Amino acid sequence: MSLSLAEQIARMRPGPRRDRAMAMLDDLPAEAWWGVLRRPEQAWPSGAWSTWLICAGRGWGKTRTGAEALREAIRDLGYRRTGIVGRTAADVRDTMLEGVSGLLKLPGEFRPRWEPSKRRLTWPNGAITQTYSADEPDQLRGPQHDLVWGDEVATWDRDTWDQVSLGLRVTHALGPRAILTTTPRPLKWLIEMAAEPTTRVTVGAYSENAANLDPEFRRRVEARYAGTALGRQELDGILSAERQGALWTRALLDAARAAEAPPLVRVVVAVDPAVTATEGSDETGLVVAGVDRAGHLWVLRDASGRMKPEAWARRAVELYREHRADRIVAEANQGGDMVAATIAAVDRAAPVRLVHATRGKAVRAEPVSALYEQGRAHHVAATPRALETLEDQLCSWAPGDARSPDRLDALVWAATDLVIASTAVGAMVPASSDTGRDASPWAR
Repeated sequence: MSLSLAEQIARMRPGPRRDRAMAMLDDLPAEAWWGVLRRPEQAWPSGAWSTWLICAGRGWGKTRTGAEALREAIRDLGYRRTGIVGRTAADVRDTMLEGVSGLLKLPGEFRPRWEPSKRRLTWPNGAITQTYSADEPDQLRGPQHDLVWGDEVATWDRDTWDQVSLGLRVTHALGPRAILTTTPRPLKWLIEMAAEPTTRVTVGAYSENAANLDPEFRRRVEARYAGTALGRQELDGILSAERQGALWTRALLDAARAAEAPPLVRVVVAVDPAVTATEGSDETGLVVAGVDRAGHLWVLRDASGRMKPEAWARRAVELYREHRADRIVAEANQGGDMVAATIAAVDRAAPVRLVHATRGKAVRAEPVSALYEQGRAHHVAATPRALETLEDQLCSWAPGDARSPDRLDALVWAATDLVIASTAVGAMVPASSDTGRDASPWAR
């Protein structure tokens, strides 16, 4: 494992050489200490590059590295029109700015002045850093930068990265650059970007920073996650094409692609509603799928997103009409009859089937992934990226994960209603308030 200068000095034998090194440190200004404390892999990459992607485990030092790299770029390298992008506005404030390793907490005199109302940082040399939230990519459509620091980019949609890239167009002697820090997830856009010749990738395990982590934290996470697929991702920072143990693989999904669907005998809009729509809350899964006469599943649309109840209900009804669907299938474990009432407030005539999950998520998902293995599931996308976020979630979720895969859940509800319900007894149970109709309201 590579050592920081501070660690190298600490390991020196007592004597004149060590004394001289210690004396040198006494004269350093506070903001120069990062050059002593950082490990070699936390320093700016050498050579020509446009993107520095840091994929590292929890506790490796990603935030401090990103903050110090941005400050160094502004103070020493002449970058002047910069931006920072976090998962949400709260993450920008709580982690990238005011967190223990955030920009406003860096030691030394060269620190920015924060104007929350303008989402702007002004540095002592006049450089400006604008802040953005990744869940509002439209914020990035107009501004341009010479450097951007993005944090936890594995939580971003591709559109956010596209907008960041399109805004990196301000001329600089070293070229416009992006510094991206994240715990990895198997997202297609992230894997493609990591493979670009102008990208420098740093992979770091949390154990590299073990000396600065709480011993009880280390004991707990090692006991629970060491040697597991989740541990390789969350602790060791390993970026792979798909999650080990995931029920779907890239190969399965590539084999499922089709240019168009045949005549379908039934179509449903499946909804996995989120309880809240606040910043950082779960998304509402919205997936449109159909079944043909041979019993094959055809996934037609993913319209999921973070929406308030009236917004997802309106969107579900729009999709129901647009695709001439037979019914809306909605998960009712959270919200109960309020789910049906919310949809009815938009269109009382739209048939709704409420369903309750009586088995675990993995048990419900396994028969659906089996359809893909049997060649009985197909993805039809209007554009090459239309189903990409859904597919990323399919490849990144594994049984046992605590996080809620909302798009995957919606797909499972659709497939269960269309194909599996007759054989998967107990996988899906209609709620007592089921208003669904077996007969299609549309002429096919």
